[in-house]
Amino acid sequence: MCVTLSPSQEHSIETPHGLLHVTLHGTSNTRRPAILTFHDVGLDSKSCFSPLFKFEEMQEIVKNFTLVHIDAPGQEEGATAYPMGYQYPSMEQIAEMIPAVLTYFNFRTVIGIGVGSGSYILSRFTVSMAHPDSVEGLVLINMDPETRGWMDWAAQKITTLTSSITEQILSHLFSQEEMSANADLVRSHRDRISKAPNLINIELFWRSYNSRRDLIIDRNSNFKCPVMLVVGDQAPHEEAAVECNSKLDPTTTSFLKPSKLTEAFKYFIQGMGYMASSIMTRLSRSRTASLSSSYSMDGERQRSRTLSQSSQGGQMPPSPSHTMEVSC
Repeated sequence: MCVTLSPSQEHSIETPHGLLHVTLHGTSNTRRPAILTFHDVGLDSKSCFSPLFKFEEMQEIVKNFTLVHIDAPGQEEGATAYPMGYQYPSMEQIAEMIPAVLTYFNFRTVIGIGVGSGSYILSRFTVSMAHPDSVEGLVLINMDPETRGWMDWAAQKITTLTSSITEQILSHLFSQEEMSANADLVRSHRDRISKAPNLINIELFWRSYNSRRDLIIDRNSNFKCPVMLVVGDQAPHEEAAVECNSKLDPTTTSFLKPSKLTEAFKYFIQGMGYMASSIMTRLSRSRTASLSSSYSMDGERQRSRTLSQSSQGGQMPPSPSHTMEVSC
């Protein structure tokens, strides 16, 4: 069941690298961190996150936290197309635009949720030495911290010559298995992207993402906050997310292939000490509140991280695999 979010406030915020379109739900409450989101390429904040936060199970979060949705430059709904030759900011420069948003709303700290390219941007902001304490927690969905290797680079070059921008972006958002299993959803995204008035802006964001630098991850440094890595079954970036997980501190990192993202996110929030007395759903009370994930590579590496504990044992029921669109 979905509900209606509180009225939104839209803002255009000046940053060192241009304007950012930001949408805020709720009021600026400095007692708790704001929840700050950043969408993936081919999406905007509305198409990426509205379904998630309208879900009934997320209303405890919505009522207790301010939501701040950032659109990458020129990606918001109704954005004017950039002129030919426009110099689009790099991924690093987009990350450098985020502090202006915190200053504008007077937010001391945030909990970040990023998807795809948005997870890279939020990670880049978080590891910046200039803002080591601004992020209290990170949820990184379909994270790929590294640039393409030579083989992937060559394959991308061929794809660029033979496929439209729309098809290139769809292959980033969906694996072949997901495309086959979600034909209607893929068709909807294809129509939306191909007919977008700001398609040139989307292409510029896509090229900027593909030109990103490697995000060097080391478990002894980088992230100073709890991190929840989320990757969908059969997602295009599953291997990259697993590799990223192997490099992070296992005592502060959760790796999740979700049976229910809404439940996992609530436990993540509670694990940071917020909403400790909130009432969990019937499913949570009757079953375990433990969501764990493990993996092995070459039979040698195995890792598991429990998000939360429960007074009752048992296992969360498995769910069919589906694309990691944050609307579950």
